[in-house]
Amino acid sequence: MSAREAAIDYVARAKALAPLLTAQAAAIERERRLPQIVVDAMLEAGLFRMLLPRAFGGAETDPVTFVRALEEVARHDASTAWCLGQTGVCAVAAAYLPAASAREIWSERRAVLAWGAAAPPVKAIAVDGGWRVTGSWSFASGGHHATWLGGHCIACEPDGTPRRGPGGGAVPRTLLFPVAKIVWTDIWDVIGLNGTGSDMYSVTDLFVPDGFSLNRDDPAERRQDGPLYRFRTDQLYASGFACVALGIARGMLDAYVAVANEKTPRGYKSTMRMNAMIQTEVGELEARLRAARHYILGTLDAAWRSAQQGELSVDDRMSVRLAATHCIREARAIAGDAYNAVGTTAVFASNPFERRLRDINAVSQQLQGRRSHYETVGKYLLGVEAETLFL
Repeated sequence: MSAREAAIDYVARAKALAPLLTAQAAAIERERRLPQIVVDAMLEAGLFRMLLPRAFGGAETDPVTFVRALEEVARHDASTAWCLGQTGVCAVAAAYLPAASAREIWSERRAVLAWGAAAPPVKAIAVDGGWRVTGSWSFASGGHHATWLGGHCIACEPDGTPRRGPGGGAVPRTLLFPVAKIVWTDIWDVIGLNGTGSDMYSVTDLFVPDGFSLNRDDPAERRQDGPLYRFRTDQLYASGFACVALGIARGMLDAYVAVANEKTPRGYKSTMRMNAMIQTEVGELEARLRAARHYILGTLDAAWRSAQQGELSVDDRMSVRLAATHCIREARAIAGDAYNAVGTTAVFASNPFERRLRDINAVSQQLQGRRSHYETVGKYLLGVEAETLFL
């Protein structure tokens, strides 16, 4: 890392977006995607490139820096933080691509890669020099300001038969293609994370050269061996979205404290801040939020130290999964308690509470916040064979 790269404080750059995000909050909610002025500011700050390999113009930051930046953004707008978390991790794909392909995608200053999930699974049919694919994917958060999209597929032989790996399972393949090749379908009519623009996109009989395909998280295809790329993308998504949840909870708690300093409830003679019950509750919520934050950051830092020594162990992966799941669910509970404590003030759309409540509940509904992850980790701790997907 150069001296200039080492001197860049990406957390401070994320924090500096606060006035812009506050000013654009209504537009983000109304337009159901990020306004161009917000995208431009993040591009200028280099935030989309935090996890991109340095070989292709990225920062290749450590995961703790990445998630702390997401936390700062989420304090002011959850949709912006979610898009940054989603597309930021997508950039890890560059570590699995041929260098020429990665440079073609990220040589453009405004380059952003996004992708979403497919249900039912999409088949990528092997052909000379690459793959042909027809299919649709949903939940492409941040896709409307992306320059390239990705499609997760099942690799298939020319006759359409799924290709099988050593264990007998279908082999996954992610295909990357320019945004000009896709067709959007507006499906993002939701109650939380409105501004992520997580719509559906489709391609029809599209040829994708093999150099623009990858089996993400497969060590055999990894071409960049920095410690960052020893993390699976699911671990980066999980910890990143956990810190988005933390940022929302922090914003909610800060807003609660601001109201408590000013509001005199009906029937009371003094402001909320003078009430012993309010004082106790603020202290307890602060303790819970700090504990959750230290848990995820400490766990991620320990995993980073392990990655600097070699591949992450199953124990490292389980630890990140457990911390991220707990953090998302605890942040939701903290935000909900703060919302309830504010009283009727919280129900007005003009106040900074109801949108945060909708956003934190949308975050907790996502794959990374599933309560079933506790079962996965519990099986591991009890010595029972556990499903290792999404660790």
